[in-house]
Amino acid sequence: MKILAVDTSAEFASIAALDSAGDGAELLEILLHSADGFAHQIFTHFETLLRRINWTIDQVDAFGAASGPGSFTGVRVALSAMKGLAESLGKPVIAVSNLEAIAALGASRLRAPLLDARRGEVYGAVYDRNLQIVVPETVGKFQDWLETVPAEAEFLVQDPTPFAHLLPREPRVVRRALAGAVARITRDRLQAGVPGDPVTADANYVRRADAELKWKDR
Repeated sequence: MKILAVDTSAEFASIAALDSAGDGAELLEILLHSADGFAHQIFTHFETLLRRINWTIDQVDAFGAASGPGSFTGVRVALSAMKGLAESLGKPVIAVSNLEAIAALGASRLRAPLLDARRGEVYGAVYDRNLQIVVPETVGKFQDWLETVPAEAEFLVQDPTPFAHLLPREPRVVRRALAGAVARITRDRLQAGVPGDPVTADANYVRRADAELKWKDR
């Protein structure tokens, strides 16, 4: 299975090609950077990557896109590009949470990925080593989320600057490139029977906990 994946949810982005044919899996992942976004250049990056690995776009079996949380525009760029390619080629596409992709880079039984949501808030969740949800993805005050994290969970961050000093233990700092993890998760979901319908692939707008929503509605 040949998979093309992309993450453009932040100014540090990435694209990846995964070939899982045969006994192993070959991955090429390229880190990208643009302070002005990727809408005007993403397809050029795809062409460069495909040339390097001697693929044509019609040889790609499936597409994966990081679906957020992240920059609204950046998330839409990745999803729109991959959904468009999938629909035009009649191939599946999988939308993968950025938090899940970060969790995939962990090493412990329980993994707590978090992203800065600004203004003292974080996007966070807890996954197990099989990337099954233990504590659902949410956005809220850092301390409130921290209280939901099991004591043995490994914290995973891409940038430790905003909150590393507030964590009860040293976090694992993972790479900014998530497209490789998105590609692997895409492969695993398709092999598990997820249909990958482009119509249902959508942005991951992490919502606040129900208790907080109810309190704000009062």
